Order: sequence, then structure tokens, then C-alpha cells
Amino acid sequence: MPTSADMKAVMTRYAALVSAGDAEAVVALYADNATIEDPVGAPIQSGREAIVKFYQGACASGVKIKVLSGPYGSFGNSAAMTAEVLVDVPGQGPTRIELIEVMEFDAQGKISAMRAYWAQEDMKPA
Repeated sequence: MPTSADMKAVMTRYAALVSAGDAEAVVALYADNATIEDPVGAPIQSGREAIVKFYQGACASGVKIKVLSGPYGSFGNSAAMTAEVLVDVPGQGPTRIELIEVMEFDAQGKISAMRAYWAQEDMKPA
């Protein structure tokens, strides 16, 4: 089981890698059978192929993630952070989204689930 410090380190690295546009390195942080629910309530992306496609698209769009608070660990297998996502949304232009990301980790310290909590009203002009 990863420690709280391990999980926090992965989340910090995740934000840096997404911001650097390194989809391959981001995907390497995930377990093969992981899931992504971004935003929570959207269809769940599941498995390696879906995760690759998700992050290739995100990184190609120039997404930047700035950690605002945390990451916060737990005594279990989850950690969370508050972040600001900057992205150029087609038809809207530069957009800022404040959100909470919660990640669960497997025994090897890989991300097994990522859930991003945000809604349409959280999207603001950047």
C-alpha cells in the first residue's frame, strides 16, 4: 500500500506532467485497468486505451494544471487536491476551471481511479 507521502508525490508529478504536455508519462502513472471520471457524472473512461486517448487529447489541447491546495493524503488508498485547470475551450477561448481531483491508488502506487469534481458553472474566462 502506498503511503500518504507516495500518493501526494504522484499527484504533484501528475500536475507537472499534464502541464508539460507529456501524455506518455502521465499515462505511466496509471494502472492498466484504471478509470477516469472527469467530470464526475460523465461517462467513465476505463482501461489503458481510453486513458491514453484522454491524456493525448488533454495534452494536445495545452491543458495546464496549477495545484491550489494540497495534495492531501489519507490513511487509506486515496488522496485529493484542489487545482486550477487552464485550457483553451473551442468556441469559448481561454478558460479556467477550479476543481477537486480525487485519486485512488493500487498496492503498487499506480493511480487506479481519478475523479474530477467540477461543473459547467465552474468554467470561467481566463
